[in-house]
Amino acid sequence: MKEKILAHRGVSLTAPENTLPAFAAAIKQGLAGIELDVQMSKDGHLIVIHDERVDRTTNGKGLVRDMTLEEIKSLDAGTWFAEKYSGVKIPVLEEVLELIDNREFMINIELKSGIIQYPGLEERVLEAVKKYNLLDKVIFSSFNHYSLLKIKEIHEGAKTGVLYYAGLVDPWEYGKKLKAYSLHPFLPSVTEQMVKECLVQGLQVIPFTVNNKETAKKLIDFGVEYVIMDWGQIT
Repeated sequence: MKEKILAHRGVSLTAPENTLPAFAAAIKQGLAGIELDVQMSKDGHLIVIHDERVDRTTNGKGLVRDMTLEEIKSLDAGTWFAEKYSGVKIPVLEEVLELIDNREFMINIELKSGIIQYPGLEERVLEAVKKYNLLDKVIFSSFNHYSLLKIKEIHEGAKTGVLYYAGLVDPWEYGKKLKAYSLHPFLPSVTEQMVKECLVQGLQVIPFTVNNKETAKKLIDFGVEYVIMDWGQIT
């Protein structure tokens, strides 16, 4: 089953989310890949963090967009999770891509462009991925579907994934309209019939967030490409 798991924010149940130790654990454990989140600092660096604020996962306070890279790198992003991770830093996207290197490993990069608009985010992320020659191993996803259109506009061959919560009617039609590679639905909206029809229509399905191994196995039997999973100490 491990070859079907994208570790949600890395192995986030056993290491602080969206940090290099969490991503390294996914590699060590032989998972298919990782899911991570990208925002931008005040001075234009690609910051790997889920929340728009640093408050929850560091010893600092404030919006990512209002902080320079130097300020962000001064924060402790590990102690909140466990003392042994004291001093762990928030990574920039380039550090994660360097860690992945040329491994057979998938990276789902979620563009966090919904609540806060980051001008140039799509261009900068694509530029970084191309620099490390990892375009064929990356799926760009977002809840802001305009960001997905922007990615396709810049590079038509890029793989995009449509994140959504709602129980959409004929979601494959919407996915095809956006020329997406995959749909990334919230777990409760996934049915076997929906997965089968998406595959017939040429769309992969990558549900989030799966926290039960039996559920993951069932989804894999349905035919999903990957499951985004809080991998670690799960039931």
